[in-house]
Amino acid sequence: MLPEIPPPILDHPDYLRHYRWMKRAIELADRAGTAGEVPVGAVVVDERDNLIATGENRRERDHDPTAHAEVLALRSAGQILQSWRLDRCTLYVTLEPCPMCSGAMIQARLGGLVYGADDPKAGGIRTVLNLPDSPASNHRLQVISGILAAPCRQQLQAWFAQHRSRFTHESP
Repeated sequence: MLPEIPPPILDHPDYLRHYRWMKRAIELADRAGTAGEVPVGAVVVDERDNLIATGENRRERDHDPTAHAEVLALRSAGQILQSWRLDRCTLYVTLEPCPMCSGAMIQARLGGLVYGADDPKAGGIRTVLNLPDSPASNHRLQVISGILAAPCRQQLQAWFAQHRSRFTHESP
């Protein structure tokens, strides 16, 4: 199910770092998809480029509407760092965060967000809403989008194509 991930096209150290962590997030998303979850994966790293925490969607497995990959990774990072302030951390996630996850990042004072594919239905960062730059936000979040966007998008599209009947037969 894991999409083909092209080799890095740039050799700039920042891009190579983003590529490496997004590739790890894609692996976590694949694991979630294999478990029957919408394939979204997230990774939190610190300012020294150390892995702090990971998350993958677990809503179905945990019966928890808030068990999005981003929220789980942020919760884990807070516990590991013993602080709710994650201002020295960057979150990598395969899909543009929803409004709930965007709000959690703002509340965590997250240092940066790097995401792969835009979410034209529920994106809370740039596509549908722009929570980080809205007057409701008390924190400005540095955002980089589009890192490995094609493999992230392909992973989601393939999963939904395979599971579409599950969603079309459920009652509202």
